[in-house]
Amino acid sequence: MNKIGVISLGCAKNLVDTEIMLGLLSKSGYKITNSYQNAEVIIINTCGFIKEAKEESIEAILEAIKFKESGKVKRIIVTGCLSQRYKKELEKEFPEVDIFLGVNEYPYIKDAIEKNKILWSDKLFLPDHTYPRLLSTPFSWTYLKISEGCSHQCSFCAIPLIRGSYRSRTIDSIIEEAINLASKGIKEINIISQDSTYYGKDLGMKNGLVKLLEKLIDIKELKWIRVLYCVPEEITDPFLDILQEEKICSYLDIPFQHSDKKIINMMGRKFDGRRSLELIAKIRKKIPDITIRTSLIVGFPGEGEQEFQDLKQFCKTAQFDRLGVFTYSREEGTKAFSLGDPIPQKIKEKRKEEIMKLQAEISYRKNREMIGKKVEVLVEGESKENPNFLIGRLQSQAPEVDGIVLIEKNKKFNYNSFLNIVIYDAFTYDLKGRIIN
Repeated sequence: MNKIGVISLGCAKNLVDTEIMLGLLSKSGYKITNSYQNAEVIIINTCGFIKEAKEESIEAILEAIKFKESGKVKRIIVTGCLSQRYKKELEKEFPEVDIFLGVNEYPYIKDAIEKNKILWSDKLFLPDHTYPRLLSTPFSWTYLKISEGCSHQCSFCAIPLIRGSYRSRTIDSIIEEAINLASKGIKEINIISQDSTYYGKDLGMKNGLVKLLEKLIDIKELKWIRVLYCVPEEITDPFLDILQEEKICSYLDIPFQHSDKKIINMMGRKFDGRRSLELIAKIRKKIPDITIRTSLIVGFPGEGEQEFQDLKQFCKTAQFDRLGVFTYSREEGTKAFSLGDPIPQKIKEKRKEEIMKLQAEISYRKNREMIGKKVEVLVEGESKENPNFLIGRLQSQAPEVDGIVLIEKNKKFNYNSFLNIVIYDAFTYDLKGRIIN
């Protein structure tokens, strides 16, 4: 059984775990395929964060079972967050799956294939630079995971239940991996963690993220360093200072989640709308060209029309550059579980649509303001939908969650990682540009 088919679901942190498994298997001589039809073994790295993610993971398992029943696939292995949370239930529901691994068993994926049985580990997994990674992102960029787990106590979130408390990697280990990635031609690294701004606290470090960024800046092959997932109360002046360094992308992803003070308190968060707006104003004053992304939750228990209108007004005032909305998902084991799920899904979806419509108008206006500007883009490859265009991103566009730039091809140019272009058209989320001669 040499051909392995892998599907990775959920967040970027999960993708890095998948790449580690792929690296371990590739190093052992296994061939990796992105097609179920050619695979002898299917590995599904699942997400179990919210209801929609769990449903997507279940669908992937059912699809893999169909291939196994047809005789094309010999073995199915399910890993990741869903498996960690619901191992016993999944074993009962899907006897066709050969083995379920949790989030601490990724290093044993080879044993799972060859022996079809391993013991679950009581040791919390924290990858370091010694683990091989088979990158699945485009040639020019990748993710760099700096920690595992979370020590915040948000009442709606199951991550600490699944992944354990916050555990930082050492700076030396992270730098070693970053140097290795840069040697492979990576120009942009995207730092990921459940809370990147918390980095180093568990190791007794002060301003740990700042110290890490100071060393990453010295890696000359890297051109863009982006910090993702920053909790507002952890954003310090020293951190904002280093964000102004040339190599650090002027970009912050700050999950404010809500604005209403009552809802914020029930969520176990610290920044209500007033404090959030003060922080946003401070950031924009210090870094005028900053791009701020946030994520919000609608439909949390207790969110009436007044609380929702407070959230809408917050979005109008903040004028976020990027924004994503989740509908509340009631999760077993969380502090908010006892509050029930009193708001109907239809109302949740309606509120989500209202926020996203508001944000679409803001995004379209801000994108139109880009027309005529000369900018630098990081090239990701050719557009599959339109072969006459390349796909690229600005510093203000994080991979996979933000818009892209479609770049007209020009035969005069040898395309490398970076191009200078002029924006000539703009849409709600994407832009179009021409290469500058």
